[in-house]
Amino acid sequence: MTAIKDAANLGPKSALWLAQIGITELEQVAAIGSIQVMLRLKRAGMPVSLNLLYALEGALEGRHWQEIKRERKAEFVVMWDAALSQ
Repeated sequence: MTAIKDAANLGPKSALWLAQIGITELEQVAAIGSIQVMLRLKRAGMPVSLNLLYALEGALEGRHWQEIKRERKAEFVVMWDAALSQ
């Protein structure tokens, strides 16, 4: 298990927000999905951003969030917009 606090891309503030919604392990993010995690954070009143979504995905992939290709980021934007409109 990888603690959120030890995951790439996720700093102390992100770790605190995630802990507040009961997520303390990176494997939980993988099981739930980053979009659903973002929705839970938003519903809990956290000021989520696309950068956090990219950071979560980068952590899951084991790479820096800035290494995620532009096309993949565009896919995340579409998925995030769709999730918000439901």
